[in-house]
Amino acid sequence: MDRQKTFVVLGGTGQTGQHLIRLALEQGHRVRALARTPAKLTIEHPDLEIVRGSITGDSDLDLDALVSGADFVVSMLGDAAAQRERPINTEFVRRLIPAMRRHGVGRFLYQAGGLSAAPGVGLPPALRLIRATIARGYIGQHEDNEAVMRYLTDEAGDIEWMVHRAGIGGDGPSKGALHRSEKAFSVATFRDCAAYALTTVMDATAIHTCDFSSYRASAGGTARA
Repeated sequence: MDRQKTFVVLGGTGQTGQHLIRLALEQGHRVRALARTPAKLTIEHPDLEIVRGSITGDSDLDLDALVSGADFVVSMLGDAAAQRERPINTEFVRRLIPAMRRHGVGRFLYQAGGLSAAPGVGLPPALRLIRATIARGYIGQHEDNEAVMRYLTDEAGDIEWMVHRAGIGGDGPSKGALHRSEKAFSVATFRDCAAYALTTVMDATAIHTCDFSSYRASAGGTARA
């Protein structure tokens, strides 16, 4: 590692977020984690700063203070119930990006679900079927993620953003390293998605992509567990 980096982690109390924080700290980085309920974040470390706050528009969260001095911002945000009512992530990202610009923070990774379609690209038939059937209760979340991707594509070209359309299956031991793919899709553990996010946000080749991740470094189009 050339030097210690500072990561702002949004959604740090979630399963993937907590794994990401641990991995970043283990690699010697500093982490500033946003948490609506800080008590849910059980990690203690001298390089971890916990900021109490919520992403909703009625919050008094100071975004300038949150991102100041950061190298990377990583979003693991997701609240399916709230996103059924309104696009809370899109509203927040529209406030976050200007704050990043004001403080010269240029790199942003947004984790979306694998059932969210990238701008101008339809989902593979198998994923489209899953979205329309067993995952139909999450349509608000998918649509919110898609609105975030459209905003980043259309209005944030000056930011080095990337979107991970993750196939998160649950907790458990690592199943291996995930690789970025335009078509191949794997259902992954929280731990592996966190490791992928940490690697990808520092990968310049991932800038302005909205890719899946797969346990096989393949351009193939089939999903696998």
